[in-house]
Amino acid sequence: MTTTSLKETPLACWHTEAGGRMVDFAGWNMPVQYKSIVTEHMATRTAVGLFDVSHMGEFIVEGAKAFDFLQHMVPNDVSRLSEPNRALYTQMVREDGGTVDDLIVYRRTNDYLVIVNASNIDKDWQWLNQHVGQFEGVKLKNISDATGLIAVQGPKAVDLFAAVVGDWVRDIGSFRSGEATVDGVKIEFGRTGYTGEDGFEVIVAADKTEWLWKLLLDKGAAFGIEPCGLGARDTLRLEAGLPLYGHELTDDISPIEAGLGWSVKLKKDNFLGLAALRKQHEQGPQQQIVCLKAEGKALPRQDYKVYNGTKMVGKVTSGSQGIFVGYPIAFALVESESAKIDTDLAIEIRDKHVPARVVSRPWYKRK
Repeated sequence: MTTTSLKETPLACWHTEAGGRMVDFAGWNMPVQYKSIVTEHMATRTAVGLFDVSHMGEFIVEGAKAFDFLQHMVPNDVSRLSEPNRALYTQMVREDGGTVDDLIVYRRTNDYLVIVNASNIDKDWQWLNQHVGQFEGVKLKNISDATGLIAVQGPKAVDLFAAVVGDWVRDIGSFRSGEATVDGVKIEFGRTGYTGEDGFEVIVAADKTEWLWKLLLDKGAAFGIEPCGLGARDTLRLEAGLPLYGHELTDDISPIEAGLGWSVKLKKDNFLGLAALRKQHEQGPQQQIVCLKAEGKALPRQDYKVYNGTKMVGKVTSGSQGIFVGYPIAFALVESESAKIDTDLAIEIRDKHVPARVVSRPWYKRK
């Protein structure tokens, strides 16, 4: 019998000692919850949630042609990073339009930092290395194992982070980044997140991750902070209408089909997948990710069938109770004819067709 040991973040021992319920997530031993998903979800919506996201991957792209390389690799326009300390959400796309992964690119002073999904670190690393040879002098460095990443999210997150770093961080705009030294330790951060709330994602050396985590918890006590697991991270991102790779984005679902056409810049000269995405844009996709608001209390789950009348038109890609909004919600991949806003569909839940309506994205948007 072969056993495979799970990877662990620098906070694994803390999670266990704090009573976190640990699960296998993409080969990582991660906390799914502490007190409860509902408690952690609501703390993030009303105060501050603290998330260990050190399982994410971090790559550095450097060299004179680093910009040209990234511009070729992603459909969004990297020239929007017109100066250091800016960040950009985008994807990597195959020639047929399918999505390799979605990611955030940070422009730093002398290089670019790329943060990718934990489940795709090896795949993304191979994909980048497969294409970098066309760009002389570009060097790639995988710093994932040497890096910790913590997300501070919620309406009081900026107040907390300002108490730790200084009031000047309040002036950093969305998708902007910076760096600071706290108690002699260098940290980098972006005003980004995956919850629908304001806040920061903070990068620190792996061996300083637990120190930073405890500091944020200590300072955060006055702001109602809760450590949060992957369960709340998933319900929060879903409620905020944010895609999850492997669900709303896959090798078979393009950014356009996923409703992320705003991040695809078809006027760029060239990038991987351009022809396929241009064709999809011009002809219209045959399938689309939609947001569904379901009736009743039964919860839609991944792969549940979706019907328009008696015809099956797709499947749920992610589903849950909308904990803050107060009703069941789901992303679904459906035939484009059934994707218009206000279309009445049904989700098959335990052999019953539960009414669900196509609504605009997102279900939750902070004030």
